Amino acid sequence: MQEDKFLSQDFTGVTIDPILHKLVNPKQYHDFVDTRNCLVFWARPPAALKALIADVQHRLRSIAPNLWLMPTDCLHMTALEITFSLTAPEIDQIVNQMLSRIPEITDYPFSHRARLIKPMLSYDTAAIALSFEPAAGESPPKDHSPAADAYTYHHLRRDLYNLSRSTGVEVASRYVVPSAHLTIARFVTQSDTSKADDNTTPDSEKVQKLLDHIQTINFDLQKEYWPKEGQDIKAGGEWLVGAEKGLDCRKGTLWYGGGETVRLGKSF
Repeated sequence: MQEDKFLSQDFTGVTIDPILHKLVNPKQYHDFVDTRNCLVFWARPPAALKALIADVQHRLRSIAPNLWLMPTDCLHMTALEITFSLTAPEIDQIVNQMLSRIPEITDYPFSHRARLIKPMLSYDTAAIALSFEPAAGESPPKDHSPAADAYTYHHLRRDLYNLSRSTGVEVASRYVVPSAHLTIARFVTQSDTSKADDNTTPDSEKVQKLLDHIQTINFDLQKEYWPKEGQDIKAGGEWLVGAEKGLDCRKGTLWYGGGETVRLGKSF
């Protein structure tokens, strides 16, 4: 478990993303440019979920003020990563190869609706994410029958993969383990979890406070946003992938939410 890793005597501190560290310190690294181009299909969170995430981010900042927070308009869940860390011309070549099927792929959730529920913070030594579980008939909205939950987010990812492979491209994704999460914060300094006198040695008290804070947020999420028998799920507590925005086919230097849209799919 990640908690055990953080609390271990062998814990050497949070993992700093060296590229993001340079991007957020332009005065120190004024000539630095992130050259890693990617091609992905992103699911964009609806407004109620974005509001929930903004509140959670605010609460995280209260205990770890130096966290880098994913900007609200950049929030995304990677439904499928085609490739990463290529040059812009290489990405454009892959886009051209897939172009005829990109409309079908980005519109796919319109007719294949996967529902995610039970938002919960997850974390590792590099980042904090909001994770979800596939729904299994719990408190469905009025226009979504319990039986419709048989088609899950994992089925959606499988279908997107197969559609993409049908174009002849190789899917070279970093994501192997099935997951439904949005990264909402990253560590760009060790100062929030280290001793004040050297800024590198982990401070067990600070680390414990951070983990306790995350646990408290998760308790509140479960109490307020998880399904309850006979009640509708509170807005923000469930996500029908494709609601308000269809899949976003995105290319460019997008590791931290940037890049440009190739095509935005049909929403519902």
